Amino acid sequence: MKYNIKEIALLAGVSKSTASRVISGKGYASPEVRQRVNEIVEQLQYRPNAVARAMVAKRTNSIGVIIFREKQPIVSHPLYGKLIDSILMAAQQRGYSVFLKTDQEMSIQSTDYMLEQRVDGLILISRLQKNVIEHVKKFNVPYLMVNGSTDDPEVVHLVSKDEIGGARAAAYLHSLGHRKFFILAGPQEHRSHNLRLQGFREELRRLNVEESHIHVVPAMESDFDQGYTLMAKHLSTFIGEAYSVLFTTNDMLALGAMKVMLQNAIRIPEQAAVMGFDDIDFAAAYSPSLTTVKVDTTRMGRDAVVLLDRLISRNQDMSKLYEYASEIIIRQST
Repeated sequence: MKYNIKEIALLAGVSKSTASRVISGKGYASPEVRQRVNEIVEQLQYRPNAVARAMVAKRTNSIGVIIFREKQPIVSHPLYGKLIDSILMAAQQRGYSVFLKTDQEMSIQSTDYMLEQRVDGLILISRLQKNVIEHVKKFNVPYLMVNGSTDDPEVVHLVSKDEIGGARAAAYLHSLGHRKFFILAGPQEHRSHNLRLQGFREELRRLNVEESHIHVVPAMESDFDQGYTLMAKHLSTFIGEAYSVLFTTNDMLALGAMKVMLQNAIRIPEQAAVMGFDDIDFAAAYSPSLTTVKVDTTRMGRDAVVLLDRLISRNQDMSKLYEYASEIIIRQST
């Protein structure tokens, strides 16, 4: 049999408001009253109705997380997986439940699903269409963006300093004596890949590297298979024109390309160096281990929850842009 708060109060001999204060843990009640109410609650195995609590508090203590990504993998992606883990941990520490959804169509259907769950706020990850933001705004639900960009000045978004990271990678490789650069560049419609390539090339120009010594191969995907396929296709160019280093705009492309190089007896880094971007777990586990530019997804995920919590609490005294510096992680491949 299910009991309601009114019946609990009657059996404990207290008012409904007093019983509510004891059960919620908010507000004053004497030790004797607390003990009496808690004994009744325990005897009847009463559990407060989450929906009823939410209606009263106008909060569900839940947040929605949507990853907008056209290609697989999504949740198992080495970068997004770490980001999601960080979000889940931070949300748990703050008493939030998390609804997680992926959206390959980049549509408003995922946001509608979250709104139906009456989430207190939304974390929108990666590249998304402008109409998604406009749709969310109609419902006055707090939200922020992670690892994506927008022209809307009112949107709180968290991004890594990808352009600076690309520039630092170029400067580091140049400092090792490299002068001919072969680049596998991930999909340029994606903010991160685009800015990493821009930063890398601009720094090489600043260092007076000849344009003819910079060879860029565009990648339609950003996974291991694409790195392997493209390197196999362009290996003769890489060897024939004596490129001394390979830079890729993410680690998975680098690892795929390295497999081709190793299969063809190219010694890394003695004959050619390799550098990636992201610092996924596989980068350290590979042999030779991969030099890369670290993106602090753990901190980014944690901060996303903290900032969303502030938005939910209507604390508007905050910046709109949070940028995260990158760090070069030197390993065996350079």
